[in-house]
Amino acid sequence: MQIKNFKVDQQSLKEQTKHQTVALPIACYETEIKQNIHGYIPLHWHDEVQFVFIKKGEAIFQINEDRIVVQEGHGLFINSGCLHMAEDKDQSGCVYICLNVAPHFLLSQELYSTYVTPYIQATNLPYLYVDTNENWGENILDAIGEIKQLIEHQLACFEIDITMQLANIWKSLIVNRFNLEYVQTEVVKNERMKKMLSWIHLHYERKITLAAIAKAGELSRSECCRYFRRMLNTTPLGYVMDYRIQQSLVLLQQEDINVTEVAYQVGFNSTSYFIDKFRKSINMTPLAYKKNKIVP
Repeated sequence: MQIKNFKVDQQSLKEQTKHQTVALPIACYETEIKQNIHGYIPLHWHDEVQFVFIKKGEAIFQINEDRIVVQEGHGLFINSGCLHMAEDKDQSGCVYICLNVAPHFLLSQELYSTYVTPYIQATNLPYLYVDTNENWGENILDAIGEIKQLIEHQLACFEIDITMQLANIWKSLIVNRFNLEYVQTEVVKNERMKKMLSWIHLHYERKITLAAIAKAGELSRSECCRYFRRMLNTTPLGYVMDYRIQQSLVLLQQEDINVTEVAYQVGFNSTSYFIDKFRKSINMTPLAYKKNKIVP
């Protein structure tokens, strides 16, 4: 099994994957969650809107403050700019198709301000469960499969066919007649969370305090804790610990670095403490993980 490293910019949390297929500003690919080097898809965001279709198993998606279980045969829409992550549910071996699309490519420029802008800016539409039992949901999931086939076979005029399928997807989504809202406080909350996570990702190798994290988000320490508990179901320092462990997985894939060096590089000042926390998180020691690593 090939291990994949899902790359996220440490400063902005923005996914670094180039979402472009051929000459089109889209990406459509199949992925197995457990194949990622972290064992899950880490927290990130991107400008593109995202559609997910679960082919096998089940996945748990965290989007802003909500956790959603998406079952086999169903899907999910994730809006532009929303923080999200995904993990396999109950070792189901979840495999899904992911379609990422630059918003400007969904519809023509003449229709963009009326039919796209209000939806990608709506603060009450961070995501939408795509139910295959609903006609609109079935249309979206079928179109995702069609786009994947079009990209793989690249028959004549396939780019035009893709644009037609995208228009079908977007129309199927907006026929739900949402009461769209834009609440500035929700935008500010999302940006503060991104700032705190970004600060942690830039400084995780050093000593980190709750006060410093709160300052990055321009919050009090108590409010900072509420943000993390509400959005990530953990404490700020608990997130720091988890992030350090996940970063260590990348380093342990390298043959020329030992466990002690890894521990200090990711911010631990004690090898034994690192080993203890690693074992509790990954269910094996760092050395065992290193010896059994799977190289791409």
